[in-house]
Amino acid sequence: MDARTGELVTSANSRLRLAQWLALAVPGALLLGALGSQVIGGLTPCEMCMWQRWPHVAAVGLAALSFVMARQARPLVILAALAIAVSGAIGIFHAGVEQRWWEGLTTCSSVATGASPDELLKSILATPLTRCDQIQWSFLGLSLAAWNGLISLFSAGTILWLSRKR
Repeated sequence: MDARTGELVTSANSRLRLAQWLALAVPGALLLGALGSQVIGGLTPCEMCMWQRWPHVAAVGLAALSFVMARQARPLVILAALAIAVSGAIGIFHAGVEQRWWEGLTTCSSVATGASPDELLKSILATPLTRCDQIQWSFLGLSLAAWNGLISLFSAGTILWLSRKR
């Protein structure tokens, strides 16, 4: 404990520890929710839905690493928070595409590449087309993408605030 700051050192450490747990729990819960909506709820994710998952996977890894590498905990938690914010930004963009405020970046279909024309046609016909501009499920008027965006951006801000040194 620092004689000059006294309680602040303990408080800063406990804030960082809370930030670590949030950086691990929030993207983990959002990933589980996404997978649950897919497996249990029967929803098929579109391409932009999948884009939102990758930053959360990175955030979980960075947050877990922050517990192992205690000396690097703060920078790792900050990187995790930034990854969560990236997922949130993608979620907000996706929600805007769903609301038709702007166009998406892709056609949101999955097609096998490197296949023969016959295999390609079979793949296209067998692949369910999930459009990024259609809301599959909503709660309180917000789609899953919008909820991910809001929760992720709020959580990233909270984690960054908790991670500050003073």
